[in-house]
Amino acid sequence: MSPSTSRPGIVRSAAAVNEDIRALVKAEGGYLYGETRERYEELVAEWAEAVRAEVVKAA
Repeated sequence: MSPSTSRPGIVRSAAAVNEDIRALVKAEGGYLYGETRERYEELVAEWAEAVRAEVVKAA
């Protein structure tokens, strides 16, 4: 799996993070519990950060 948001200042593209989210959900059969759910939530937060960065960059 790709690096998480634990690397300050490094923002992956929203598309790259979305790919990780999709892979995680698929690997878990759509059911997210415990640590898997926590990882999903981290990825969603990273995705939102990436989307904001892309919007700012485009503006």
